[in-house]
Amino acid sequence: MTQATSASNKAVGNWLLFGVFMLIVQILLGGITRLTGSGLSITEWDVVTGALPPLNETQWLHEFNQYKATPQYRLLNTSFTLSDFKFIFFWEWFHRLWARMMGMVFAVGFIYFLVKRYFNKEMIKPMIILFIIGALQGAVGWIMVASGLTGDAVYVKPTRLALHFILAMGLLSYTFWFALKLKVDKSQITVHKKTFNFTIAILSLLLLQLVFGALMAGHKAATAAPSWPTINNEWIPKALFAEKPWLINFIENKITIHFIHRGLAYLLSLLIFIWYFTTEKVKGSVLFYATRIIPLALVFLQIFLGIFTVLTSVRIVPNKWGHFEWIAQAHQLTGMCMLLSFIWMLYLVRRK
Repeated sequence: MTQATSASNKAVGNWLLFGVFMLIVQILLGGITRLTGSGLSITEWDVVTGALPPLNETQWLHEFNQYKATPQYRLLNTSFTLSDFKFIFFWEWFHRLWARMMGMVFAVGFIYFLVKRYFNKEMIKPMIILFIIGALQGAVGWIMVASGLTGDAVYVKPTRLALHFILAMGLLSYTFWFALKLKVDKSQITVHKKTFNFTIAILSLLLLQLVFGALMAGHKAATAAPSWPTINNEWIPKALFAEKPWLINFIENKITIHFIHRGLAYLLSLLIFIWYFTTEKVKGSVLFYATRIIPLALVFLQIFLGIFTVLTSVRIVPNKWGHFEWIAQAHQLTGMCMLLSFIWMLYLVRRK
């Protein structure tokens, strides 16, 4: 690799890592809009004109009147004042504004590096994939919001929220992987088939766990069983498969979702514990050995936060930010860090 190629790879890699940071902030903003019930406050998707918030009282009243036509206002927030509406409007507007800023950073960076000829042939395909996933994420985001604007829905559909979230995780992971390809020297890669396969298995379970975490959030299922270690004083809940048909329990039954989410957390903790100790015998790179403790530390932190998220859910006060919301946000952030830690480990360990 020439010095010029190395410099261009480093510059593009830094740009992508900044994109990873912006994506983490965006996902956290999405969590805030969900926890504050702000997601349905803006009833239109104006890509250009929607970048500006209402600038005078007349515009604010127009937006408020549009919100009053939604099921969320008519069935849940009839006591809202204009001041209450401005609070939830801000978070949804800021969430969309940050998405626009990410688009600008991507577009400006892409044009700059293209003109400077920093891109090589191997970068073109990943760039196109990043653009497609980002555009798809925006479209799914609006489809998700639209699901809560009709009928008797007071929140967005949990399944669409889960799809929106898992696409965001995919975009985050792919951007991080792409950056690692440009930033991490290949001499740091460890070749060990068993560890690679074990890492893939854990990563697959973690993605499934994130889906059920999103379903937990979408159904606001923490309050359905605010106890630990049992679920409402039951180890195996009687309502586990109460819904008909049977498969609907996995996406609609709060107790089933609770049970699976907790079970996967215990299983992941055990597997990551085993993974950590089995990797001691692997002849790997310095970077691999120095960072393999990170997933283990994060999974125990995540279990701790998950327990306290459930236990503090009894203190939820509608339209108020409190202990539950802070812990739930920390739980989401740690989940993202866990995912990135295993993307990191997967990059450092190869089958061949």
